[in-house]
Amino acid sequence: MPQVEMETGRYLDRRAAADWYRANRRKTAEIFGMLAQEAYHDRPIALRNPIVFYEGHLPAFSVNTLVKKGLGEPGIDPRFEILFERGIDPEDESAVPGAPTAWPPRAEIQAYGERADRAIVEALETKDVTRRDNPVLARGLAAYTILEHEPMHQETLLYMWHRLPFDKKTARAPRPVLGGDAPARAEVRVPAGLATLGAKRDEIPFGWDNEFSEHVVDVPGFEIDIDDVTNRDFLEFVRAGGYDREDLWSEEGWQWRVENDVRHPAFWERNGDDWTWRGMFEALPLPPAWPVFVSHAEASAYARWRDSRLPTEAEFHRAAYGTRSGSERSYPWGEEPPDPTRANFDFARWDPVPVGSFPEGASAWGVRDLLGNGWEWTSTVFGPFPGFEPMASYPVYSTDFFDGKHWVMKGGSFATSKPLLRRSLRNWFRGNYPYVYATFRTVRGT
Repeated sequence: MPQVEMETGRYLDRRAAADWYRANRRKTAEIFGMLAQEAYHDRPIALRNPIVFYEGHLPAFSVNTLVKKGLGEPGIDPRFEILFERGIDPEDESAVPGAPTAWPPRAEIQAYGERADRAIVEALETKDVTRRDNPVLARGLAAYTILEHEPMHQETLLYMWHRLPFDKKTARAPRPVLGGDAPARAEVRVPAGLATLGAKRDEIPFGWDNEFSEHVVDVPGFEIDIDDVTNRDFLEFVRAGGYDREDLWSEEGWQWRVENDVRHPAFWERNGDDWTWRGMFEALPLPPAWPVFVSHAEASAYARWRDSRLPTEAEFHRAAYGTRSGSERSYPWGEEPPDPTRANFDFARWDPVPVGSFPEGASAWGVRDLLGNGWEWTSTVFGPFPGFEPMASYPVYSTDFFDGKHWVMKGGSFATSKPLLRRSLRNWFRGNYPYVYATFRTVRGT
């Protein structure tokens, strides 16, 4: 992450910011380069826009946020900056807005992106993007917004690509680490204590508006799974008829399951009497030791089947960052930044790895894989923290989702960028969304 002076007169490191932006754009180009040309207008997930939208959205968002809203300068192409302004989050397919009858040719979208990139790099390197008298620019807000926005979408792109037929992807990757059998299920007791949620505005270079303000929560003691629920664990639920037991599901979750005839996780496919994992580039025998990726509705039903529940956001923090001495860590393992010995993140792999693969990344309580390998569902409804204020650079980033229908996720996946692994970051999705790289663990206790 670019260096930022923490005293008065805070500023963005121009060179580091421009390099970060260029690296983001190279990564996005690499991800789009994975596709066969005929996939460009596909819509692999009905609740997301077609693929074509995202190649225009990323540069248009940066122009709209930094150049137009922040610097007050004209954009590059008003038509593109409206067409590609914002994505969608419909409740179900019936609420999906209509798409344009014709998208611009890809060559035009890419040409727009090149012009946008030049404008953004010029702004980061030469213009006053940290003006104190401008709330959009103060402390580099708009710059950080665009720099973290693109990696978030890169993860979205990856799980969209996951739904495409294999013959529409041209890239290949090393064979995934399947591992052997899953470790035996085990729990650990986390004693009562304090959990610090959120962050102080002056203590981190940047945070999204829902990360503020910092507050401390009393957390009663609880037992928590050492490892995420694995495919092997969840297969027991499937074989036990968990998808047919209405008593295990919330009303909303059961309605989604029945209306969509959901019978298993979206990443699983049945092959006769066997199960396979829908990998990025090929179908694999279901890896028993990998974390299961499911919707919040499925995770909650499994937890009830186990006579347990999903952790609250505060319990996740206590398990991840708390210590026996009462202090809290920046990361589960301590203060050192994430590296490949502690977690699976930042596109190091195209798939998860077996749970427990990073013992050096365990928390003070011995809970493993709390960062990377798969986002973790919580039982906390996404909402504002005390002192919440919409961010000037992107006022609707969080507020549109404070609707009681989205659930907090923590931790990060194998496709999550390193800067997004900070303790205060919060992700969220609807309870019936099964496509994201999201797993879970269960807890017991009041």
